[in-house]
Amino acid sequence: MDIGMSESFDRRDFLRIAGIAGTSLVVGDVQFAAGEPTTRPRDDADPVMSSFAAPKLDVVRVGVVGVGKRGPAHVNNLVKLDRVEIKAICDLDSAHAARAGELVTKAGKPTPTLYTNGDHDFERMNDRDDLDLIVNATPWDWHVPIALDAMRKGKHAFIEVPAATTVNDCWALVETSEKTRRHCVMMENCCYGASELMVLNMCRAGLFGELLHGEAGYLHDLVGNKFGGKNEVNGKWRLQPSKKFNGNMYPTHGLGPVAQYMGINRGDRFDYLVSMSSPSRGINLKATELFGPDDPRAKFHYALGDVNTSIIKTASGRTIMLEHQTSNPRPYSRINTIVGTKGLFCGYLDRIAFSDSWADLAPLAAKYEHPLWTRHKAKALNGGHGGMDYVMMVRLIDCLHDGSPMDMCVYDAAAWSCIVELSIKSVAARSAAVDFPDFTRGAWRASAPLGIVS
Repeated sequence: MDIGMSESFDRRDFLRIAGIAGTSLVVGDVQFAAGEPTTRPRDDADPVMSSFAAPKLDVVRVGVVGVGKRGPAHVNNLVKLDRVEIKAICDLDSAHAARAGELVTKAGKPTPTLYTNGDHDFERMNDRDDLDLIVNATPWDWHVPIALDAMRKGKHAFIEVPAATTVNDCWALVETSEKTRRHCVMMENCCYGASELMVLNMCRAGLFGELLHGEAGYLHDLVGNKFGGKNEVNGKWRLQPSKKFNGNMYPTHGLGPVAQYMGINRGDRFDYLVSMSSPSRGINLKATELFGPDDPRAKFHYALGDVNTSIIKTASGRTIMLEHQTSNPRPYSRINTIVGTKGLFCGYLDRIAFSDSWADLAPLAAKYEHPLWTRHKAKALNGGHGGMDYVMMVRLIDCLHDGSPMDMCVYDAAAWSCIVELSIKSVAARSAAVDFPDFTRGAWRASAPLGIVS
């Protein structure tokens, strides 16, 4: 059953199905388990990953998987860092792998070994005993299998966003990270933007008082990017989720920073969400414009609503509005709003207020510039996405060098990413409330919120 096409699947049906043990919700060709417990037992011998510090690495030896579009940006930043060696690169396309290898050699570093022999050649790369970290910038379906294989073979795993798209896969990442004592970090670069770091600093300084509400999103005109050439009837990989699923397919970019402001998984946690979607129109309109009204891509019934809105309630009672919109013409925004008892910050364009009128942000921006940004901004500005890519990679690698806990751990990767499945379930159930799993198994209560690191 395609939930984007069904109008008869109502709240009563959802609650009936969710209450029957062993049943599941099938969307397209993906099966989502229903009625799952919101937590799972954890071996007391396993570490709490929010405070876990791996042994120090004097040199971080890296393998990179997926260097078609996003991966080369990571390669470019990694070759700029001291005590980092890119020893291996894996991609299905040998030309992509060779191009990424040239980025390494042009930086004066040793030539990496290339792995280009099929879908699972990453397994052969991960078998090496001279790698500490696998950087994974592949399409979504490959995030989990590559990360699991890496951790089971003794490597830390950095994954592009979202880390996973199902609750079961999120649990697999959590449990494997704990068992193997290897970091599993979703590379949510938006947490390291200049504005986001500044607002985190403001929140920790108490500038907004008690935090009550946040707003976040991924509002990006990507509809043209979802299609391939004239003869690619199925479109690019980004188009496939839009065919099958109706929910928030890319929740983490705007949400990550807001979750850090609020101390999610560190003093608070996501409790439940409700989600709803508008009609689907934009993809068909764009396909008609590009290929004509009789093209199969123009006639297809896409499941994904143009605008998905989810409301998250936290355990402490706070609220977050989360929006996804990638099929309509609009300026880019991640919203980035935080509301407290003493004031609020709104992003895109950045504004701040402590009364019924906007205040002058400039002096506050200078005062509360985050130390990470101050330290690295000169090099960051050529590091991708306004510098946030570079600052993120510097910080993650520094944690490996220093043997320090990560700012973003596997619990964050799971909690932020599982919204894909939870929102799909809620939309299918006429916006029924859906509980979040507690991936920390209660450890969130004793974990301190992320501090201001230098």
